[in-house]
Amino acid sequence: MNNFEAYNPTRIIFGKDQHHRIPELLKQHAVKTVLLAYGGGSIRKNGVYDKVMRQLDSFRVIEFGGIEANPEYTTLMKAAAIVKAEHIDFILAVGGGSVIDGIKFVAGAARYDGDPWDVLERKPGCDFKAAVPFGTVLTLPATGSEANSGAVISRSEINEKRTMGGPLFFPVFSVCDPQVVASLPARQIANGIADSYMHTLEQYLTYPTGNFLQERQAEAILSTLIEIAPKVMQNPDDYEAAANLMWCSTHALNGNLRLGVPTDWCTHMIGHELTAFYGIDHARTLAIIAPRLFENQFTNKFEKLVQYGTRVWNLKGSEQEIAQQAIRKTEIFFQELGIQTRISAYTTDTGFIAEAIKQRFIDRGWTEMGERRAITPVDVEEIVLKSI
Repeated sequence: MNNFEAYNPTRIIFGKDQHHRIPELLKQHAVKTVLLAYGGGSIRKNGVYDKVMRQLDSFRVIEFGGIEANPEYTTLMKAAAIVKAEHIDFILAVGGGSVIDGIKFVAGAARYDGDPWDVLERKPGCDFKAAVPFGTVLTLPATGSEANSGAVISRSEINEKRTMGGPLFFPVFSVCDPQVVASLPARQIANGIADSYMHTLEQYLTYPTGNFLQERQAEAILSTLIEIAPKVMQNPDDYEAAANLMWCSTHALNGNLRLGVPTDWCTHMIGHELTAFYGIDHARTLAIIAPRLFENQFTNKFEKLVQYGTRVWNLKGSEQEIAQQAIRKTEIFFQELGIQTRISAYTTDTGFIAEAIKQRFIDRGWTEMGERRAITPVDVEEIVLKSI
């Protein structure tokens, strides 16, 4: 087990009808003016907007809607300008991971004097030094953004997606009511399950390190998602299944699974490019890339593939058979959620994509990736070609 430092200050308010806690939580931080941020307006249809607004009647509230499913830099910069101009002292993100990710960026950009894109590009000397405090009301279990400090921001005019994060960007609190799952379309529920599953695999399916507790925690998340997936897909009103999905999603990326262990994340790196070029849902890009990446890295991941297949999928046979079947079972799991696992299911414009992503990785200096630093741009090209 490697050395590590753990830090997560986010207060989780979990369960039915907990929105009434919002005024109490805001007053603890002497909040006067709130930016209420949300996405395309689904919160007005499912009743969450009204529930939240009833709790904000003693605060000055300015609304900002329209944050995209892949939060756009240009949209978020408009929100940051409002935060500056209106002297906003707290942001409340009401939505799923995209809205929450976007507000993490807004929180930093509103307190930054330079060009915030320089921060996302990691230019020397460019970093967020301060941020507006923010909280969340989670409406879609998927990314774990309600309990971590990371974010992914898109800039579609240049086909770019960039990551950011740090201690400044943990939510102060997150209200998580699983009842909201009942209002979600099947596509979003499927995406949430796949996203949570892949967040776990990125931190688990590497190589053994002797961190037995976290390996069992990861396996518990994976096994739980496999168990509850058909229940919540068939009956989103099943509160117990929805609650377990939401809690799995939070635990998959609240920072615990990565402590003291190697992590991969190359599936995410490649998947982000598919979203940047094609607009494919983030979770679906992961389902496309992961099986082919596991095949490409079969030898490097062999021990954990065997462990994963044995413990999570209860597979029998030789170690070689178990490892191969574990990859197949994973792909079938995604397909049973209704997720297509080939790029060609989403676009016919595929002739350029493998070379384009490889070149982007080369241009960025991403030449040694994955938990063993063994994935090269050439491997990336092969993975993408075999994913078409």
